[in-house]
Amino acid sequence: MHQLHAIEMGEGAGTSVVFLHGFGGTAASWHIVQKAVSETHSTIAFDLPGHGTSLDYPDAVTARHFAEAVIDEFNRRNIRKAHLVGHSMGGATAALVAVFAPEKVASLTLLAPGGFGPDINGRLLRHYAAARTYDALETALEGMFGWRSPVDEEVISRDVALRQKAGQIERLNAIGARMMKDGMQGTIPREYLEAFVMPVTVAWGRLDNVLPLYQSEGLPQHFSVHRFDGVGHMLIEEIPDQVIRLVSATVRTG
Repeated sequence: MHQLHAIEMGEGAGTSVVFLHGFGGTAASWHIVQKAVSETHSTIAFDLPGHGTSLDYPDAVTARHFAEAVIDEFNRRNIRKAHLVGHSMGGATAALVAVFAPEKVASLTLLAPGGFGPDINGRLLRHYAAARTYDALETALEGMFGWRSPVDEEVISRDVALRQKAGQIERLNAIGARMMKDGMQGTIPREYLEAFVMPVTVAWGRLDNVLPLYQSEGLPQHFSVHRFDGVGHMLIEEIPDQVIRLVSATVRTG
């Protein structure tokens, strides 16, 4: 069985918290949030297939494939149940884990999740996937952050280093082509979301230039929805303290 690379932090007898990054990210994207949450819970952040140290994970280019890989990892690790936290593509992945294996999901915290509507800024994401240099990545990331949020040099350098690995850009391009087929993303059917019985928190930046804010509207009534002024798509980097509070609150309810 193929394995996903993981960063593990914390200890605790309770239910683990699992972090799933967005397109072009890695487990390291969660460092600040994971470190804080790990003070009270055992935590795992995965490199999803085709990203970072999981680059060579075969035959996985869609959120459905990623969800299946996460479920396989749960089974391999004997994780009976976990709180899932996902950003963007990782949010779509977390939601699909809850669709395919609801018994394994204690709660969902979804940060600007993919799959909640057809519109997606494919042009920006294609530039981001293909960018190799510091300057090109800085330009792409500036389009993902809120207009007044600085793009941390460490984030840019992290993405530059990721793309030095042979085959990484090609894999990102392949994933992006499937994720944005015909210029739109696949949408998780509303009846699937309505069927969730676990606590679900959704967060969105009002200046999101990747997945539009309207996708946070009209969600099932039992979802707890939070919208943040002045924030773009990169909630983990832009408002880590608020993200930590949301994750912690959702985990307590689950």
